[in-house]
Formats: sequence, structure tokens, C-alpha cells
Amino acid sequence: MVYLYAKAVHIIFVVCWMAGLFYIVRLFIYHTEAKSKSAEEYGVLHKQFILMESKLWWIITTPAMYLTIVAALVMLYINPGLLTMGWMHVKLTFVLGLILYHFACQHIMFQLKGESSTWSSTKLRLWNELATVLLFAIVFTVVLKSALNWIFGVLGLLILSISLMMAVKLYKKFRNKSNSNKTLNS
Repeated sequence: MVYLYAKAVHIIFVVCWMAGLFYIVRLFIYHTEAKSKSAEEYGVLHKQFILMESKLWWIITTPAMYLTIVAALVMLYINPGLLTMGWMHVKLTFVLGLILYHFACQHIMFQLKGESSTWSSTKLRLWNELATVLLFAIVFTVVLKSALNWIFGVLGLLILSISLMMAVKLYKKFRNKSNSNKTLNS
């Protein structure tokens, strides 16, 4: 019964962690785009984004990551046989990637706070998709488990990655065209 409670907690905090990771990068994008405003506007927005990013990061995202990991460790302690399964090794590799992504986001947050970030909003949009790819990889690995299905899952991930990158580039082109039209109409 403890295993099922740990599993439920694990799933709940994975959702919270992923929501935080998705939203923090959106905040980074808006924070970066605020640099194009006047100095006065940017000053106000910069302070607000620092506050929002900090609260999201330290109250929701980071605690959710640690609670996800603790619940996972409880499940592995109760059922150590999971560590002998190949799919679990693959999943844990993707999870390690997600943890590294988490701390890379933290680094970006500190750079934005210190006004030393060199990330463009387009680059951040692409960065945001990496979390999506990792989430898909983890979920498909856990659900499919078998090697053959995992190969199809990887191919699907590649197609998803390419599709997401194309969507970001199309959005940038659309946004640039829309901004050009606004400038012409002014």
C-alpha cells in the first residue's frame, strides 16, 4: 500500500514539476522580450519578472522536483527489482536529463536577474521544447517498456522534435510578419 501512495505522490509532483518547468521558460521569454521596452518600462517589468520567477522556482518547481525524486526513491526501495529492468535504465537516463534541464533553467533565471543573459526569445522557445521532448520520452518509456516499442517511441520523439522546431520557426516568421504589418500601419 505504501508503494501505491508513493506512486500517487510521484505522479502528482511530476505534474507540478513539469508545469513549473514549462511556465518558467515562458516567463524567461517574456522577461527577455521586455528588454525591447523603454528603460522605465523594462525596469518595472524586470523587477516583476524576478519576483514571479523566484516564487515559481523556489515555492513550486524546485520543491516539486525534490518530492518527485523522494517518491521515486521510496518506490525503488520498496521494489528494487525495477532497477534490473532495461526500460527503467532508459527512463532514469531521461530523468537525469530533466534534472540537468532543471538546473540549467535555474542558471538562466540567475542570468536574467543579473541582466547577463544572452538568450534570445527564439532560443528560449526552442529550449522550452526540450522539456516537452524529455517528458514524452519518459512517459513513452514507462508505458511501452519493450525494446521494439521503445524504438518506435524514439522515432516518434525525433518526429516530435522536428515538428516542434518547425512550429517555433513558423511562429517566429508569423510574429515578425505581424510586427512588420503593425509598423507599416502606424
